[in-house]
Amino acid sequence: MTTGSVHRTQFEDFKRGAGLVANPPQLRVESIFLAVFHLIDACAARRNVHIDKHQKVRHELEANPAIFGDRTEEVWSAFQDIETRLRPKFVYGRSWRKEDFDAVFEKTARIEAICREVLG
Repeated sequence: MTTGSVHRTQFEDFKRGAGLVANPPQLRVESIFLAVFHLIDACAARRNVHIDKHQKVRHELEANPAIFGDRTEEVWSAFQDIETRLRPKFVYGRSWRKEDFDAVFEKTARIEAICREVLG
């Protein structure tokens, strides 16, 4: 099982890539998506839970509500919206608009704030 510190390092590395304005929007969205996944997994690791892959975020968070407490649904819902509605516009096509790009970063910022509370 990967440790929380490894997930936090992965988060920082992917977030750095997402912040590089020189990178194309598609790469920035994929990077911030992976960053926030690793941050969620770092929170899970504090409870000895390993999410394993991004498709399992909702399942694992619902099965382990102690990770985020009463904010569990807020976290998985925001993550799932990025994963299933926003990210595909960038990764698999070119149907995205600036509002979609902004929404990805707004949702990840909300998840990051919750994770930082959990991680202390």
